Amino acid sequence: MDKNKKNILWFREIGIHDVGLVGGKNASLGEMYQKLTKKGINLPDGFAITAYAFRQFLKFNNLEKKIKDLLGSGGLGEIKNLETVGRKIRSLILQSRMPRTLDQEIWRAYQKLTKRASPGVAVRSSATAEDLPLASFAGQLESFLNVRGQNISSTVKKCFASLYTDRAISYSASHKFNHAKISISVGIQKMVRSDEASAGVIFTLDTETGFRDVILVSAGFGLGENIVKGRIVPDQYYVFKPTLKKGFRPLVGKTLGAK
Repeated sequence: MDKNKKNILWFREIGIHDVGLVGGKNASLGEMYQKLTKKGINLPDGFAITAYAFRQFLKFNNLEKKIKDLLGSGGLGEIKNLETVGRKIRSLILQSRMPRTLDQEIWRAYQKLTKRASPGVAVRSSATAEDLPLASFAGQLESFLNVRGQNISSTVKKCFASLYTDRAISYSASHKFNHAKISISVGIQKMVRSDEASAGVIFTLDTETGFRDVILVSAGFGLGENIVKGRIVPDQYYVFKPTLKKGFRPLVGKTLGAK
């Protein structure tokens, strides 16, 4: 079957060149899974509900023209108009039905991923324009953690709806993007029990200067979401790559976060 017309693609099937199919976030997750598992690094598996599936969802519920008309109604520069349009579109999506075949595919993939043990999974939005040089929707779309069982389908719809948050619509309007042509994919991935330990975020360069010979690690107790959402001030570590490659102790700086 044509990859471009699949509703579900597993991380092992996607990579960095598949942004148009699964968005920036899922394409990056697939790239990591493919490359790093071969090196013996244990990464949680997952799958992407594709942008094609999202478009099929819109078509099934006859939403394409309704959304296009609402986005083209004008006045999105005014807060009240923006809020009204966003609320109407999100309501249309949340009240719509998931196509039965898509619903069944998602459920079967979820069962395969969790092996029927029903653990919590992360359900993350990934826009097809996300992380492109001139169109980064990072932080504007919704993600949900520790989702279980029959809540999967309704949570996927919440991610679909988050493509039309006030912030996302405003972002498209300000950059003169045709928001009606932007799609969304949804990633579903096993959760790591970091809520019982610690988690963090890694940048492969210095975010302040762009210096590429260091790795910046931000870490804290609990879920990594706490760092991403700015809820805590994390510990930070600078790792010097050349020293790491030579097998020496690479830590060149560290800062203790608020506890």
